[in-house]
Amino acid sequence: MSRSNQFIKRQKEEKRRKKKQEKEQRKEERKQNSQGGALENMLAYVDENGNLTTEPPEKRITTENKKTINENN
Repeated sequence: MSRSNQFIKRQKEEKRRKKKQEKEQRKEERKQNSQGGALENMLAYVDENGNLTTEPPEKRITTENKKTINENN
């Protein structure tokens, strides 16, 4: 009986080692394929229609800004 217990313990230990090794491999693959956590990658912008986009909005001069610019000159 003790021999069978030792055999079962060895099998369980091998399974644990194998599972841990596979987990480490998946972790390394995720690290290699990661795009990074840069702030630019995490930002989202809202366009004039209220939709989320990854591109920053264009700077537009509104008519109010044009009037103040023309009045100052």
